[in-house]
Amino acid sequence: MSKTILHLADTRGDANHGWLQSKHSFSFANYYNPERMHFGMLRVLNDDIVEAGMGFGNHPHDNMEIISIPLEGDLEHKDSMGNMTVIREGDIQVMSAGSGIQHSEYNKNKDRVVKFLQIWVFPNQQNVMPRYDQMTLNKVDCKNKLQQIVSPNVDDAGVWIHQNAWFHLADFDQGTAVDYAFKADGNGLYVFVLKGDLKVDDQPLHTRDGLGVWHTNSVRITAHSNAEFLLMEVPMGV
Repeated sequence: MSKTILHLADTRGDANHGWLQSKHSFSFANYYNPERMHFGMLRVLNDDIVEAGMGFGNHPHDNMEIISIPLEGDLEHKDSMGNMTVIREGDIQVMSAGSGIQHSEYNKNKDRVVKFLQIWVFPNQQNVMPRYDQMTLNKVDCKNKLQQIVSPNVDDAGVWIHQNAWFHLADFDQGTAVDYAFKADGNGLYVFVLKGDLKVDDQPLHTRDGLGVWHTNSVRITAHSNAEFLLMEVPMGV
């Protein structure tokens, strides 16, 4: 019998720093909820809006796989490995913080906000050599189908991380349905709705709702309106 946990959009942690508005699906910074520490190896899911010209100054990370998915605007990245890049809607960025890195992130534009998802996944190896990668996705590949954007495999579609995890993006027309089969035994799936209305098995979901499902091998996902969503399959043990 499958197990589920529902995180409605308006139950997320809320942080408003003026230059930054962030919604936290899991405990982060000043938001602490002992019942929402993580979903398996998925530790952080932050839904961030950064005001024009503002951003996160140089700060450290270690032993975490950090995935950034821009939803709107341009995010400028600099790090201690010498990378200076810009990620835009349609890109995906990954950092393996490993033994330790420092980086900064700023809204490159002075006239509009940048919106992005910041996701942290616990790694399956400690103190690896830090690494950085980014790629531009072909958005056609997520139209009415699941587009793989993260995997454990260097040669697979998308970027790779040090964890037995797979992420997919999708942009479904109303009425489109798919059966998602889990890639590995013991994994769970966290569904995050970017826009629109879904049903995951019998559970309705709406914009920015999240649903974790585990103790099952597959789920049925149906779009009840035009809908965009992110699937994050992760091991459940921590």
